[in-house]
Amino acid sequence: MIRAIIIDDEPNCCEVLAMLLEKHCPGVSIEAICHSGQEAIAALAKHRVQLVFLDIEMPYMNGFELLEKLPQTNFELIFTTSYDQYAIKAIRFSALDYLLKPIDPKELVAAVHKVQVQKNPPFAEQFRILMDQIQHKETCLTKIAVPTSEGFELILADQLIRCEANSNYTHLFLKNGNRIVACRTLKEMEEQLHDFNYFLRVHHSYIVNLNEVTKYIRSEGGYLVMADGSTVNVSHSRKDALLKLF
Repeated sequence: MIRAIIIDDEPNCCEVLAMLLEKHCPGVSIEAICHSGQEAIAALAKHRVQLVFLDIEMPYMNGFELLEKLPQTNFELIFTTSYDQYAIKAIRFSALDYLLKPIDPKELVAAVHKVQVQKNPPFAEQFRILMDQIQHKETCLTKIAVPTSEGFELILADQLIRCEANSNYTHLFLKNGNRIVACRTLKEMEEQLHDFNYFLRVHHSYIVNLNEVTKYIRSEGGYLVMADGSTVNVSHSRKDALLKLF
């Protein structure tokens, strides 16, 4: 059983999330519901929880300010938020998880499942990336955090040649010849790489770094030859979008 706390200043949002968890995630036990940052600090000191659902937009002390005040963050974290491009961009870069309000039950189940499978609290470096991006919205980060079965790795985005889907995992191929198996679907990696305009999904199984493409071979869908000598299929439906960029 995963012990959890919900932190949100809107009682209705707390009630809805609690109801969804009870219905769709029976493996989660709600230890406390907090409506402010101060309540949350006290509850986190009292309860040894494994998972926190944290609203970002709260008065007096928002979710990010709350995290900065905690002596340690030895729990899994899922942000809950309405759309905020800067906040979501920062969360993606740091490889932390979030749910958009109103919360979709399927996305909630998927987020909780990742917590159950990974069972590693976020690393301090992930929070540093998060806070750096939040505090300096104009800063263009060059690194992304990639969650793995052992924790996470920081990589320079421009060192990534291509991403290849493998069920609920993604294989990342780097310029130095290394390969990282990310505990993320290709769709999640696509979202994380969204702000780097030189990445493009060219197939349901592949994302490529356009700067690493050396050749395009025409055929039914066509395929790309990458700088490392690998080839990547291009789906017929994505061919036009690819060719427009060239």
